[in-house]
Amino acid sequence: MKFSRLVHNHPSGDPTPSRADIDMTHLIISTAKPLGITVHDHIIIGKKGHASLKGLRLI
Repeated sequence: MKFSRLVHNHPSGDPTPSRADIDMTHLIISTAKPLGITVHDHIIIGKKGHASLKGLRLI
């Protein structure tokens, strides 16, 4: 089994996950699962800090 974390930045500076971020994360998780890849978290970086989808209980 392989493990992965997703990370990207928001140029706006606000790391709050958008609906598109959440939906894309769920799509990646469901696509990766049959390949034996587990996504542990998706971190968004911005000028105002960072956000963890796992920490926010969105995944």
